[in-house]
Amino acid sequence: MGFGKNRVVITGGAGFIGSHLCVKFLNDGWEVVAVDTFHTGQKNNIEPLMKNPRFEILRHDIVEPLRCEGDLILNFACPASPVHYQSNPIWTMKTNVLGTMNMLGLAKRTKARILQASTSEVYGDPHQHPQTEAYWGNVNPIGIRSCYDEGKRAAETLCFDYHRAHGVDIRVVRIFNTYGPNMAIDDGRVVSNFIVQAIRGDDLTMFGDGKQTRSFCYVDDLVDGIFRFAHTDGATGPLNLGNDDEFTMLELAELVVAKVGSKSKVKFAPLPSDDPKQRRPDLTLTKSILKGWAPKVKLAEGLEKSIPYFREASKRSLLKH
Repeated sequence: MGFGKNRVVITGGAGFIGSHLCVKFLNDGWEVVAVDTFHTGQKNNIEPLMKNPRFEILRHDIVEPLRCEGDLILNFACPASPVHYQSNPIWTMKTNVLGTMNMLGLAKRTKARILQASTSEVYGDPHQHPQTEAYWGNVNPIGIRSCYDEGKRAAETLCFDYHRAHGVDIRVVRIFNTYGPNMAIDDGRVVSNFIVQAIRGDDLTMFGDGKQTRSFCYVDDLVDGIFRFAHTDGATGPLNLGNDDEFTMLELAELVVAKVGSKSKVKFAPLPSDDPKQRRPDLTLTKSILKGWAPKVKLAEGLEKSIPYFREASKRSLLKH
């Protein structure tokens, strides 16, 4: 690839996926500039990197223009769990629209390649299953999730308009449910919720009847896919990234309780508005473009790798309170 191992700017670099990307690029010899507001990003996630001379952190909100240079930009700045993105929906939309415009403007000025983190939420509550990249989705434009769902759809639009109008070198990835170390324990996502509740011996909160499905990707597999796509010439995406093994929420709950060794039961609650009933990526296009990439970590193994992190994070949380 043209730019070699120089400098990568990772917005949302203290977040769950962003912090893993920082490690991946540092290990590959890059200089890494992480940009974060620390609104949902965690200092614990990047603390081990602070002694590395090739790593720096900027506290900055990309809703404001960023003056920084890099050969590659990874735009991962946005709250990604319903609890967080709904807590300030207007800021979420600004991050997706104004923030993405600012990062695309930076890529245009510096002639950097930019990889935009989109989401499977662009498919909404899908009428097509599994979801291919050609599917336009079924999204409520005025619902409580719209700041994120429609915000990410608008971010994709901006990427392709900057690509067509200004020749910006874009990559768009649609990320499906991902889990692993460095997740915030209070982010309200189902894997972190279930693990933390099981560790504490609380009942697992099951929204709806538990028959809705998701596909869960371990973070290392996702980061490997992102890294490969960032280095791939001649393909803009959008590209699905995730794991195509599909589980019901009840199956996930059962597996978490078994792996934690908990006696937790399941308690049912109403399904939130616009919550998708099923979600699984079609990875045909992804595997044809990212030669040799496929999700390797099965859910049972990924949970075993993740649970020790959640035990430690839960202890830290209790000490704070």
